[in-house]
Amino acid sequence: MAFTSTRTARRTARHTARAALAAAVLTPMVFLGTGTGTATALPATGTGTGTGTDAPGTPAQRQAPPAAAKAPAAAKAQPAPAPPASVPLTIARSAAAPTGGGAGGAGGAGGARDVAITIDDGPDPVWTPQVLDVLKQNDVKATFCMIGTNAQKYPDLVKDVVAAGHRLCDHSVSHDTTMDHKPVAFQQREVLDGKAMIERAAPGATVDYYRAPGGAFTPDSRQVAAAQGMRPLGWSVDPKDWSRPGAAAIVSAVQQQEQQPHPTVLFHDGGGDRSQTVAALREVLPWYAQRGYSFTFPVRTAP
Repeated sequence: MAFTSTRTARRTARHTARAALAAAVLTPMVFLGTGTGTATALPATGTGTGTGTDAPGTPAQRQAPPAAAKAPAAAKAQPAPAPPASVPLTIARSAAAPTGGGAGGAGGAGGARDVAITIDDGPDPVWTPQVLDVLKQNDVKATFCMIGTNAQKYPDLVKDVVAAGHRLCDHSVSHDTTMDHKPVAFQQREVLDGKAMIERAAPGATVDYYRAPGGAFTPDSRQVAAAQGMRPLGWSVDPKDWSRPGAAAIVSAVQQQEQQPHPTVLFHDGGGDRSQTVAALREVLPWYAQRGYSFTFPVRTAP
């Protein structure tokens, strides 16, 4: 009898141990993140199905990790600031430039959309005064790109342009559109002498820009201009008014580029009959203003 009792006791102990082992294997484990790259394993209790760092079950059923396992959460890394977006040089603008609202439009630079009006190849005794009148009627300031010999011939017109609050641009001495194929010394004379002629026509006036004839910029001519404080001035809208396609065609060519938020528009007051340009400006300037554009000066543009 004593032997039987001992054997029964041993069998009962083995069953008990196996049951405990089975319970330990089948009990699910939940890993609670501590924010330090380690985890604390806890037996799951209750019937919930929590996710993330929460153990399943109700708040009362959740077992907190031991105090020693808690650690302050690591500070969340802040993303590095993005580099400032580069603005294409062909559409850069001066936020401080004085602008007019135009007919029915609200002025103010730095808005969502603005436009720079540039006038080339003058001054001309017939067409420059008419262009100035249209600009005045629409409260618009423009940049006049003057040929040196014309400025020398009509200094009073240069003074009129400056007195009206417009800006001046050196458009070379002779408007040689092949100057990008000429020696550097020739380019230098065209740039520097053109600027000097404009300045002599209107003493005290500044020449802020240089525009190469026909866009014939070179690294050398740009460097010469920059050394004299003149910024290269290109354009992004060319309605080809110089070819006299008709006022309606000029207006249409400008309006087709409405998707540009910061256009630099090229017009001409010299080089021939510019009656079509004058007529087109009478339509284009109010059209820009009615669409919320403000009028401004270019900061820097490049071809």
